[in-house]
Amino acid sequence: MSPRVNLTYGEVGATLAAGELPPGYAHMDRRVRLGSGQECFERAGAAVLAWGAQRGVGMRVTPGDDVREGADAVLWLHFLRIPCRVVGVVRDDSRIGFAYGTLPGHPECGEEAFVVEREADGSVWFRVRAFSRPASWYARLGGPGTRSVQRWMARRYLRAVAAAVAAA
Repeated sequence: MSPRVNLTYGEVGATLAAGELPPGYAHMDRRVRLGSGQECFERAGAAVLAWGAQRGVGMRVTPGDDVREGADAVLWLHFLRIPCRVVGVVRDDSRIGFAYGTLPGHPECGEEAFVVEREADGSVWFRVRAFSRPASWYARLGGPGTRSVQRWMARRYLRAVAAAVAAA
């Protein structure tokens, strides 16, 4: 199956690419400094590729496998079912992470990336970057509140990965 089949948006991979996010969506870009050095970078990357941001905020991930490009997953937050597909994975000397795109049944339409970045000075950062718009009636009904929830979740993702790195 093509990785684009059933995705609810067309701008696949935009959160992992450099530059502007696509127009017509709400944008979000948050990051936190995790520390510095190779060990910090590798620990953080391993946590992110094991769905550590999502699990760290109390989500259940099915199937429970580590991130793999093209794989479908369902994130569960209490009663809320959030289907997505991993649309890209990055693993190089300065970035480790992935992006997932929304599938039918997801409350939003768009993409979200979770990437550990190592700067030239050796500092290590975790970044959450997204573009989205409401796809479900309840997300549309939530209006600006839906954006507030997304920003709140991003802050929780950032804290979860920072805690995973600190605990290792």
